[in-house]
Parts: sequence; C-alpha cells; structure tokens
Amino acid sequence: MTTLTSPAAAAPAPRRPAAGPPPEALALVRRSRTTGRARAVVVSTGLALACVAVFAVSLTLGDFRLPLREVLPAVVGRGGPDADFVVTTLRLPRAVTGVLVGALFGLSGAVFQSLARNPLASPDIIGITAGSTTAAVLVIVSGTTVGGTAGALLAGVPTPVAAFAGGLVSTTLVYLLAYRGGLSAYRLVLVGIGVAAVCTSLTQWLLTRAEIYDVQQATVWLTGSLNGRGWDDVRVLAVAAAVLVPAVLALARPLRALQLGDDTARGTGVPVERTRALLVLVGVGLASSATAVAGPVSFVAFLAAPLARRLVRAPLTLVPAALAGSLLVLVADLVARTAFGTTELPVGIVTGLVGAPYLLWLLTRANRVGRTG
Repeated sequence: MTTLTSPAAAAPAPRRPAAGPPPEALALVRRSRTTGRARAVVVSTGLALACVAVFAVSLTLGDFRLPLREVLPAVVGRGGPDADFVVTTLRLPRAVTGVLVGALFGLSGAVFQSLARNPLASPDIIGITAGSTTAAVLVIVSGTTVGGTAGALLAGVPTPVAAFAGGLVSTTLVYLLAYRGGLSAYRLVLVGIGVAAVCTSLTQWLLTRAEIYDVQQATVWLTGSLNGRGWDDVRVLAVAAAVLVPAVLALARPLRALQLGDDTARGTGVPVERTRALLVLVGVGLASSATAVAGPVSFVAFLAAPLARRLVRAPLTLVPAALAGSLLVLVADLVARTAFGTTELPVGIVTGLVGAPYLLWLLTRANRVGRTG
C-alpha cells in the first residue's frame, strides 16, 4: 500500500528567523554608545581636576584666610585649633555639600533632558523642583499655618522626605497631563511650566499665612543657599547619591535607546514605559534630594547637561553632566562668598545670574527655529 503525502508535508519547513532585535536598531544603539567615549573621558578628567582646584581654593578663602599648606593638615584634623575649626566645621562640609548638590542636580537635568529630548525639560523648568519646594515650605511653616494635630504631624515630617514626595507628586501630575498615547517633548515642557506656576503660587500663598520667623527661614531656603550646611546635610546627600547614582548609570543603556525613539527602543528589547517610569522616579529622587538640602538652586540642572554635551559632543553625558554641576555650584558659591565684600549672597542668586541669560537665548533660538520651520 502506497502512502500519499502532500508536497507541503514532504518538504522541510522553512526555518523562521530567530526572534530578536533588528540588526539596524542594534547598530544604531551601539553607535550612540561609542560616540564621544574617548572625548568623554578627557572632558570628565578635566572637569574633575577643575573641581579639585576650586574645592581647594574655597577652603582657603573667607573672612579667615588660610594658606593651602595649613588647609591640608586641617582637613585630617592635624592643623592648629583655629584652622581645624574653620576648615572641618565651616568650610569643608559646605564645599562637600556643594559638590554633591551640583552632581545630583546635573545628573537629574541630564536624565530629564535626554528622556524628553528637549533642553528645556529640566527639573527646575517643568515643575519638579517647584513641587519639592512647595512640599518643603509646607513642612517648614506648618506649625503656624496649619495648626492642630495636622500641623504637628506635618512639622514632624523630615524636609528631605517632604521634598521627595512633593517632587514625585508634581512629576506624576505633569506626566499624566502630558501623556496622550505617547509623550511629546513640547507638551511635557508646556504642562510642566503650568504645574510649576501653580506650585509657585501655592508656595507664595503659604508664605503669606506664615509667621514672620518661618517666612524668613523659608525665604533663605527658597533662594538656594549653602550657608550653614554641616555634616548632617552631607550624610543625607551621600546616602541619596549612593542609592541613586548607581541606578542612573545602570539605566544609561536603555536611556540611550529611548533617545533614538520609542520604536527603536522597543526594537532593541527595551520595555519603554517601565524604563521611562524608572528614569522619572530616579530623576525626581536626584532633584528632590538636592533641593531638600540646599533649596532650589536655580539653573544648575538646566545648565550642567548642555554644557557637558557641548564639551563632549555626544547626546548623552551623565558623568560629565554631574561633574559640570559640581563645578557650577562650587564656583558660584565661591563667588557668592568672596566677591561682594562683607556681604555673603546665597549661591542661587549667582547661578540665576548665569542661567537666566542662557534660558532667554535658548527660548529666542527655539522661537526663531520654529518660525522658520
């Protein structure tokens, strides 16, 4: 008996290509990872050396000037009594706080600007810092504005926790209002500016209802200042950096893929929405931690990442952005402490004087590009 078989059954089934990312998408992501790598190392080394130089100078200058040869022994507690007090109690914790605050702001700006692919999408432009500020001010003045049991409970909340919660709430609000089946960079910026305006209004309303002492305390904090920062503040920032900086570096690869567009990122196997949510959460933590300790030091997050990108000439520069942020804060604080005689300005005023013209230039340039198509 002869068994009949169909040609399709007799012929071997064609082998299906193995499932995986398209080679074109992988090549694109691989090229984005290697672009500017050598230059990033050189730029990072230069920025780190500049930070060390400004850090050392900041320890020598002030009302009580110290030569560098007396500063170095005082750092390890082997200087004279006056030098030990000035360096280890006053200037060293302030300078370390400036380094960490600048690095956290710089990293946060790099994350959000890269995620939105828009230089205006900085935490201090799209409402993240404003949300942290409103929550922190609410905690500072709650004893006099809220009163009762609720006021006592709010007053017991640590300011860093309140700042993180406020930043997370404002970011979630911006994300939900801007999301329309996808995240448009321009819609994110516009919604963020609106949410920032609402948070600023709430902050001002809280200040109008507070006692004068609380208003003075909150106003100094609102300007962004490193004055009086000590080792307790350094410990808070160090814990935040130890948790958040490795998380950002671990997410650098999917962030590079997201910069090339959602479709390309999905093609390389990146879970787009989950990765974006993690990056937003980490970015909020970075900005909120820095804001909780030093206040909303304006334009550091806005300036650090573009400065690093111009130096490295690459689209994503996390480590150079962190170092650029540290250098900006160190230089601004040194100028604020020493350039105006006996008057010591908050560091936020100096960074504002630098950042505001850049923001105006960026808006003018964007408007010109938009008008000409």
